[in-house]
Amino acid sequence: MIDIAGFALAVLLVELTPGPNMAWLVTLTLSEGRRAGLGAITGIALGLAANAALSVLAASLILAQDGGLAQGVSVLAAAMMTWLAWEAWRGSGESSPAATPRQSGQRHALAGFVINLLNPKAALFFITVMPQFIPDGRPSFVQGLAMAATSVIIATSIHLALVLGAERVRGVLMAESRARIVRRVLAIAMLGVAAWFLAKAFA
Repeated sequence: MIDIAGFALAVLLVELTPGPNMAWLVTLTLSEGRRAGLGAITGIALGLAANAALSVLAASLILAQDGGLAQGVSVLAAAMMTWLAWEAWRGSGESSPAATPRQSGQRHALAGFVINLLNPKAALFFITVMPQFIPDGRPSFVQGLAMAATSVIIATSIHLALVLGAERVRGVLMAESRARIVRRVLAIAMLGVAAWFLAKAFA
């Protein structure tokens, strides 16, 4: 049985981490209005969905060939979460797998779609982390799509909350001291998930 709750928690930890992705949506909404922000969200969601579907297809095909790959993927998943935790702790990069553009002159929906579709970090996240929440570590395409949909829904919900509450969350995201505390708390939680993946690999 798929551990949707566990996967959703892992996605939530990553998506809640303050970074350029959040700041871009808030700044865009405040400067150009909610319509621009919602347009960007639409592109981001479609790009994430397409990226996730392709990643799920790749993971299901690769892992179906050899069950022994599951251990290696677990180690890679642990490394992936550790990397995201390190970026969140430093605050010097986008911790979210869905990095978005910051050039406001671009057509926001198209830019959000293209950048998320071609984002290798998003693909690596799905390919390595998703199988950790499947009993045998070998997800079928249907199982993968269910988890991909869960991830996109969580990301889009957070993005909508940012755009609709841009004025209120600006103080948190733009105040580096507060954002640093949030990032570091979430980074520690991500390390906990990474440790679980590593333990699972050698269990």
